[in-house]
Amino acid sequence: MNGLCYVALTTLPGEAPAQALGERIEEAMAPTGVGVFEVEDGSGLWEVGAYFDAQPDETALALLAAVAGAKPFAVSEVGGHDWVAQVKRELTPVPAGRFIVHGSHDRETIPPNAIGLEIEAAMAFGTGHHGTTAGCLIALDRLLRRKVPLSRVADVGCGTGVLAMAAAAARPRAFVAATDIDAIAAQATAANAAANRLRGRVRSGCAPGLSWPQMAKGAPYDLIFANILARPLKRLAPSIAASVRPGGRVILSGLLLRQMSDVMGMYRAWGFAPEHIVKREGWATLTLRRARR
Repeated sequence: MNGLCYVALTTLPGEAPAQALGERIEEAMAPTGVGVFEVEDGSGLWEVGAYFDAQPDETALALLAAVAGAKPFAVSEVGGHDWVAQVKRELTPVPAGRFIVHGSHDRETIPPNAIGLEIEAAMAFGTGHHGTTAGCLIALDRLLRRKVPLSRVADVGCGTGVLAMAAAAARPRAFVAATDIDAIAAQATAANAAANRLRGRVRSGCAPGLSWPQMAKGAPYDLIFANILARPLKRLAPSIAASVRPGGRVILSGLLLRQMSDVMGMYRAWGFAPEHIVKREGWATLTLRRARR
């Protein structure tokens, strides 16, 4: 898009609320694209930007902002600006172990010895640029290098499906199930899996936690990813423990460094022991192993 367009911008605290707002805009207003980025000034704020071919409904934007607890959207006309090209420039490939998360515009640059995970530029959330996603991929790569059995993998709070796709790409015969409480995220996971030639190898559904019937049928798991936030991680500890085989692992993220010990203590109580920690951009990713019985 190189002609006149409209951009609506707002900020709000926290990655999860910002992603949720971006998804609501996509569902309610059918924008040309949505971008969700962290404001890199240490404030903890996230910017949500929506792009439109025509003047957007500012009343609807105001309502969405109010419900999300965001600042009112600032809407402006942008002439001669190709926002997709801008997003592509900002979303450079992200290496994490053997994995590289990239957009379609960088497809030809991925070396043959790496596993490329392609996410479209319009899906600015869940692209691997956040320290939690990259940390989970690094933790997965460590398990793969150690040849840990990973025949059954679950991804709770899958977002765009990057982690589920990584497991399926690295272990083609594995059973991989992914869920998210947001239907758009579950649909994005299915679309991304198809775009990465993983159709049928990543099962995705909309459900809280591990309650999706297809995910429940896959238990017990060798590995469960849960890249969400500290509070839901603690709440999910009992169901995650019940769904991991003895000796199996969990990779937990969405944690600030100061939240590590609290979450780790909860999982210790459910029979897990810490095995490895990735610290990246102020975030922690924990690999924990369930005790053998």
